[in-house]
Amino acid sequence: MDTRLLDRHAEALALFTDRVHAVRPEQWDAPTPCTGWSVRDLVNHVTAEQLWVPPLVGEGRSVSDVGDAYDGDVLGGHPAVTWDRAASAAKAAFREPGALDRGVGLSHGDTTVAAYCSQMTADVIVHAWDLSRAIGADDTLPDALVGFAAEEVAPYAAELSGSGLFAPAVEPPEGADRQTRLLCLLGRRP
Repeated sequence: MDTRLLDRHAEALALFTDRVHAVRPEQWDAPTPCTGWSVRDLVNHVTAEQLWVPPLVGEGRSVSDVGDAYDGDVLGGHPAVTWDRAASAAKAAFREPGALDRGVGLSHGDTTVAAYCSQMTADVIVHAWDLSRAIGADDTLPDALVGFAAEEVAPYAAELSGSGLFAPAVEPPEGADRQTRLLCLLGRRP
């Protein structure tokens, strides 16, 4: 079992959980650094991503088996509660004995569960910054998470803006720290 990966995943979920629970009622419609997304849209996206993990990893289902089950609003009337449940279930699925050694079929093809967990971890880390920025919370990411996300996205960062899911990379300022360089690489303007 890759405890480093699972530790980073748990830390990323905990950070995002902290931020979700810090959202004040009047902030759910606030804009985020993700163009066109409100705080609710952002939390909904990350929650839906976590909801995919148990059926894909724990049950061995395919993307087509799950279909559109997690399209639209998955948060309902209690966003923080829904997030907590989704995060807990995703964490448990990735921690099942042997889970990281399995394969999983994603929308972009087959990969290992370990690679899927790594991608999901990086996604949660960066979106924790987005959410922090949107609600006025401390947006400093733990150094271990920044390093993990940078290592994860470096091999395919150039392809991300072409996917339509990320803004093009921006040039980081001279002398930028690791967090700023990571965020600029992923199209953020810290």
